[in-house]
Amino acid sequence: MRAPTISRRAPQRQSGRVGQGGFSLLELLVAFTIMAMSLGLIYKAMGGSARNAGDITTRQQAVMLADALLQSRDSVNSQGWQENGTHGRFAWQASTEPWGQVSPGVLPLHHLNIVVSWADGTATRQITAQTLLPQRKPAPGEPAQ
Repeated sequence: MRAPTISRRAPQRQSGRVGQGGFSLLELLVAFTIMAMSLGLIYKAMGGSARNAGDITTRQQAVMLADALLQSRDSVNSQGWQENGTHGRFAWQASTEPWGQVSPGVLPLHHLNIVVSWADGTATRQITAQTLLPQRKPAPGEPAQ
């Protein structure tokens, strides 16, 4: 019988990636970079949406204030209406001026302009509402102006 021979050769390496599992360090770095940029864009978009929702709410409050001011008067006297004030974070101004030509027997009209403004960071925002109001008839016994 022959004695078994023991070979002392070094094991051969397989070429390429056949049989290897996992990702290389470069692939992981690229994947994390893409993920980080994507998350950054998503956070930026969501933050912009929240800020825009706040802007819309503020603008809606300003419109409601302008509408309340429009509804507060159904007519003006012959001198018109010049007034300003504040409500919360909003400043408002109402002003009228005669509109069109006055014909005998017809109530004169006044152009009403309401401006509501507010501070938004470093900028000042404003909305404007306009309508026409009739001049109030003098009460009985009151002199016509």
